[in-house]
Amino acid sequence: MAALSKHLTGRNCSITAALVLGFYLLKQRGHYSKLNNSGKGSAELHLNSVKDGKKDKAAVDKVFVHRICQILKILVPRVFCKESGYLLLIAAMLVARTYCDVWMIHNGTMIESAIIGRSTKAFKTYLFKFIAVMPFISLVNNFLKLGLNELKLCLRVRLTKHLYNHYLREFTFYKVNNVDNRIANPDQLLTQDVEKFCNSVVDLYSNISKPLLDIIIYIFKLTSAIGALGPVTMLSYLLLSGLFLTRLRRPIGKMTVMEQKFEGEYRYVNSRLITNSEEIAFYNGSKREMKTVHETFHKLVEHLNRFICFRFSMGVIDSIVAKYIALVVGYLVVSRPFLDPSNTRHLNSSHSERLEDYYQSGRMLLSLAQALGRIVLAGREMTRLSGFTARITEIQEVLKELNTGRYERTMVSQLGKESDSVDKMSLVPGSGEIVHADNIIRFEHIPLMTPNGDMLIRDLSFEVLSGTNVLVCGPNGCGKSSLFRVLGELWPLFGGCLTKPDRGKLFYVPQRPYMTLGSLRDQVIYPDTYEDQKRKGTSDKVLKKYLDNVQLGHILEREGSWDSVQDWMDILSGGEKQRMAMARLFYHKPQFAILDECTSAVSVDVEDYIYSHCRKVGITLFTVSHRKSLWKHHEYYLHMDGRGNYEFKQITKETVEFGS
Repeated sequence: MAALSKHLTGRNCSITAALVLGFYLLKQRGHYSKLNNSGKGSAELHLNSVKDGKKDKAAVDKVFVHRICQILKILVPRVFCKESGYLLLIAAMLVARTYCDVWMIHNGTMIESAIIGRSTKAFKTYLFKFIAVMPFISLVNNFLKLGLNELKLCLRVRLTKHLYNHYLREFTFYKVNNVDNRIANPDQLLTQDVEKFCNSVVDLYSNISKPLLDIIIYIFKLTSAIGALGPVTMLSYLLLSGLFLTRLRRPIGKMTVMEQKFEGEYRYVNSRLITNSEEIAFYNGSKREMKTVHETFHKLVEHLNRFICFRFSMGVIDSIVAKYIALVVGYLVVSRPFLDPSNTRHLNSSHSERLEDYYQSGRMLLSLAQALGRIVLAGREMTRLSGFTARITEIQEVLKELNTGRYERTMVSQLGKESDSVDKMSLVPGSGEIVHADNIIRFEHIPLMTPNGDMLIRDLSFEVLSGTNVLVCGPNGCGKSSLFRVLGELWPLFGGCLTKPDRGKLFYVPQRPYMTLGSLRDQVIYPDTYEDQKRKGTSDKVLKKYLDNVQLGHILEREGSWDSVQDWMDILSGGEKQRMAMARLFYHKPQFAILDECTSAVSVDVEDYIYSHCRKVGITLFTVSHRKSLWKHHEYYLHMDGRGNYEFKQITKETVEFGS
């Protein structure tokens, strides 16, 4: 035991602990790299969140600097703006806070010197000075917090407005979710990622500018006190340690991007569960959905565990390099004037003078070391910011390209014959021509093709003039909805020429009509506002007539006012929603209307009145329906067989009606 205890010294125990910790960290790093590699080949939920193609790099490099500069032009668009004012306020408060820190060091040293020197008069003088300055210091600190919080909010407002101006421009919001598949969860990017990005930018501004200011002031003070060698030594250590830690932190940017993507997946799965809760309940699919939610959550938790362990290992290294070794360097520097016999600075100084000088210089050097440590640790926040910057830049680029008509999509359809593949490769999205003209819809040699690359009809040609109703029929998946998406300019043209009215003169009524958030009036006039209604000269009496025409007048009587606000998606039944959509159609009076099974929950007599009224007011209809009772309201039919063939013919007495 005696021989064993001889080796159990503090030094040997410290070395052993350090070796064990280093071995553990290396083992953990190898374990996580294996998990990452093995996870690449495992089965994953097909949520299109992680693409196998081009992956965005997130690191502190030239690309990051370029990206952040481009975004900052959006956040601070002018020299004189509210954001610039808050930046100046924060800068001024940081300067004031630094001078407060320097004054506190000097005043604190004087108080301690008075206590040691047993000087009651000096103690009271410096103590009362501290009490008198306390309100000012408190005011400076809270003005700094106010500026930081207001700047975060201003930047978030600016960036959110910028992104939504592009996201909600025409049909871009639809194309992001249905045509282009580069972004899996735009709601995550537009809400949480924007907030985290703006918070990270402001925190980084504060965490870098304050230490930089401290370094400049303390170097100036210390150079006059202990010479230039001390500050130069500290700055050299800052440079070396910063380069070393930045290299080690490189994975944080990529891990931040992955964390946000997994968070988006998890939110998406939960939102799907809420949106489709009724269908899932009818299918009794709770166990299957639980499995999906748990799998998605498990992926997120695994990644967060890896991230936590990586941050733990980096935290250990950060603390040693940026705090404790920096403190050791500080002690070595501040001790030189006192321990060097050749230094003449303190040859004739008394003990109290040396003590006062040491306290003041030592505290300044300690503050300098802490400022240098904060600069080094700010690299960690900068690496994390690079991940958010990559996400924001990604959605900016996608929205910009979609607004110019360009999109990218991973083709998952299997190409059949070689000739088909050659034809498909020659078709370019957006290569077709769209001509706007009133009272006519004409398809001229248009290939009906999905954005995913599936060919539905190779050459579609027909013409419909105002006053000629067309019944569109065919099996599921034959291209009926695809036809209307092309007609509504939701999908790109792959060739040919499409002649149609402007978007405002073409109205779509789906099987499950959309009820907006707002009043009863808003449901009828959507997407118009009350100001638009007054501009058109449509009175509330006319709106009441539209409701009466579709047998919904009792809703106005029940609610008592057009301004009544309810959750109309829940309040109205399926049939009432479809009739509300028809009242909306009567209000807008378009040249052409697309009715996509929109009267399936309406009685036949109401349906007859709706079609008769549309003809009376001059609305030409494209109807998708399987009801035989609707054939009499149409002059032509367009039949698609689902194999790439179609026929567009006039309805005559000899036409064989099909449907139910």
